[in-house]
Parts: sequence; C-alpha cells; structure tokens
Amino acid sequence: MTNMSGANLHNGTAVGPQGEGSDSPSRFSTYPAYKDSGVEWLGSVPAHWVLTPIKHLALLNPRKSGFAGDVEQLCSFVPMEKLKTGVVQLDEERPIDEVIGGYTYFEDGDVLQAKVTPCFENKNVAIAKGLTNRIGFGSSEINVLRAYQGVNADYLYYRVQEDSYMSVCTSSMIGAGGLKRVPTDVINNFKIAAPTLCEQTQIARFLDQETARIDALIEEQQRLIDLLKEKRQAVISQAVTKGLDPTVPMKDSGVEWLGEVPAHWGITNIKRVGSIRYGIGEPPQYYPEGMPLIRATNVHAGKLFSEGLVFVDPAEIPARRIVWLEPGDIVVVRSGAYTGDSAIIPYDYGQCIAGFDMVLRCHSAQPEFVQFALLSKYLKEGQLDLEKMRAAQPHLNAEELGACILVLPPKEEQIKIVELLQIRCSEFDILTTEAERARSLLQERRSALISAAVTGKIDVRGWQPPASTPAPELAVAEAH
Repeated sequence: MTNMSGANLHNGTAVGPQGEGSDSPSRFSTYPAYKDSGVEWLGSVPAHWVLTPIKHLALLNPRKSGFAGDVEQLCSFVPMEKLKTGVVQLDEERPIDEVIGGYTYFEDGDVLQAKVTPCFENKNVAIAKGLTNRIGFGSSEINVLRAYQGVNADYLYYRVQEDSYMSVCTSSMIGAGGLKRVPTDVINNFKIAAPTLCEQTQIARFLDQETARIDALIEEQQRLIDLLKEKRQAVISQAVTKGLDPTVPMKDSGVEWLGEVPAHWGITNIKRVGSIRYGIGEPPQYYPEGMPLIRATNVHAGKLFSEGLVFVDPAEIPARRIVWLEPGDIVVVRSGAYTGDSAIIPYDYGQCIAGFDMVLRCHSAQPEFVQFALLSKYLKEGQLDLEKMRAAQPHLNAEELGACILVLPPKEEQIKIVELLQIRCSEFDILTTEAERARSLLQERRSALISAAVTGKIDVRGWQPPASTPAPELAVAEAH
C-alpha cells in the first residue's frame, strides 16, 4: 500500500534472501530445439511439445450427474475462504444430500481454482486430497479441473498458475465490481504447449521441491512481518499505559484488565476528550478527480493510504452535513472487516471528506496521543474489537466509541510520548516495508520459476532432488 502520510519507508536494512538462489530459472539449461507456437503469449516452445487447448487436457466443472454414490453419506465441504494456494482446508463435513443441489462438486485429485476476483488473481488454487469419502462440495465460485487420462494433475495445478494464463484470464473477466469472474470458455480454449506425461511428472516433481524452498522463505518473511507488528503494538501499548519513566509511582487503575497506571495520570472516556460525528454516509457520484473521499479501505494502523482513493464533487455534498476533515481529525472505521481501525489526518495533507466512517476531533487531548491509544492493545483489542463483535456483522457506533476507557497523562507528557512513538514506529515501519518487499520478490521468483518450467523455457528432465535440502537462509534485520 502507498502511504499518504508522508513517512519515508524506503531507508533501512534490507531484509531477504541472499543472492539469486538455486531456484532462479537462469541456472537451468534450455531444451535443444524449439519451434514457434504461433500463439502470442507462448512464443517459442520445445519442438516436441504439442499445442492444445486446456479442454483437451482436463474436464472443466464435471457434472454432478456423474456422481453415483450414497447421497446420505458425508462429504468434505469447502467454502471459498478455505481454498488457498496449494492448500484446501478440510475441517467441515456435510451430508451430500444437503449440498448436492447448490454447490460445486469435486473429487480427490481434482484441481480446484477460484474463478472470482480477487481470489483468482491471488492464485487460490490447489489439488483436492483426503476428501471425506473422496467426495467434496464447495463454493459455486470454484472451478474444477479434472485431468484426463494421460495428464498429470500436479502438472495441471502448476500450469494454471502460469503468468500468461493468469493474465489472459484476468483480462477476460466479466461482471461488475468485486463479482468479476473468468468465463469458462476462456479457460477451455486457452492454448498451451503440453509436454509428454513423463515430462509433466518430472516438471511437477521439480516444482514441488523448488517452490517448497521458496515458500519456506516466504513464510519466514511473513513471520518476521507478524513479529514486527506485534512488537510495534507492544511498544505503543507500553508507552500509552505506563509512560516513559519506569520509576514513577503507580496506582491501581480500577480496571481489572488494565492493571496499574502512573499515579498522576487520569482515567477518562474518549467522549470526554473530543467530539464524535459520522461522515457523509451515502456518497455522491465518484469522479476521476476532485475532493478525496476517505473510506475504510484508505485507513490502516494510524495512516492513510492511496490505494482505492475515490473523488467527489464538493458541490454535491449536502450543506447540512459536516463532513470536511481537518488535520488532526481521527477517522475510525465503523463497519466491515476493518472495524475499529483508525488513521489520523496529517498536518501536511490537503482537504478531504469523511466517507461512511466516524470522525473523532479531540479538544482536550493531543490527537496524536489519542491515535496511538486507539492502536494499543488495551483500547483496540481490549475494547473496540470486543464492541464490534456484539452485532452479527462487525460494527461500531459513536456511543460505543465514546464510552471506551482512555488513560490520559498530562499534555506535556502526551507530547513526549508521541515524539518517541513516532520515531519508534517509523523504525518498525521501515523494517516491515523491507520485509514486505523481500516477500514480494520471493513471490515473483516463485511465479517466474513455475512459468519457465511449464512453458518449456527451462529443461528439467535431468533434474534430481538433492540428497538433503538445507534450511533456507535469511538475512534478517534485527528489530531493536
């Protein structure tokens, strides 16, 4: 995400795998002879590979009429969120007669691939294995590819992750907004160069080994990112509840889950340090340019981000609505997946408008201190996250936000705490950005290796797995 707050996140120590690595496509030889495929996105392919559409390699979405088993027996059930890259999470079972009517049917060995955005672009694809009674049903937004005899399902799994396939399918999606889907005829008629079954098996073995190595590195970076986020919140929580001086006298806060706080600090509610109002609610028409409208998707962990930013015409804003945001205002997300998250409007940020969410304007507390408090464990997890789950869908209102307990030091101390936290959080942000960059590069390397192998740009027929695979090495910047 592009940070709109002006913080520089491009300095600091690099975090990532060292060198190009043994999994780089450039270290492998090419085939001895190639031919022009006549297909723009394929280019040259190994001379002995056969050009064919995917529909000649696999049956797309087998009919349920082919199922002849006992409908009273159990089967695995797979909602969309249980399908990830290389993984089908099998923790739910249902009687077949309950799901055979409205869900997608598949069996052990089938390739499952999301067909709706953004799950398709995120490469939510895996092979179904270990299904209850070898049968599964799942989301209607899942495509099923059943390999024909003479086709290796593991190879097919990798083939539908290849870059040109992903690009063509994505550009061919139809539908509106978040419901765009890949048409079945685009998949069926997508031309590939198919190797022999023996080569398919060898390519799949090679990619199983090499992508596992890259995935281990990606997971290591993800653990580092998670650790940095945990440490960032711990530093914030310590500063806004205990202060900077460990020698000051403490007192019982009177709040069981909060414990002791500095004796000279006050305990109040958010509504007593500022006013809370709602944004515009139902927005007017969006335009390519105009006044920025801040929505939940632009808010994350105290900062504003530009991805998905939309614009409105100020002249179309009802005069009765007070929706203009000023520097120091805090936007608090009131519903949806990001409920309770917040961001402060920077002092160098231009004029903008609040969307559907709440706006907290502080009048008797340093807004930056209150913003950090909203990110702390005692306020975010201990209060906001609990309140938002009282409804069937995550939701917060102004009364619930205003009632949240706030530990408040004297204003001079608030300023000192803010100054320290801005420095420390900037350090954490730099390290996190570098780790995210390393993770992205590894994901690109993984995609490039898969694409090179399944399109014949590299020849892995002579590849053999190493006798022992060493643990992946990382150079990790230490978070102080």
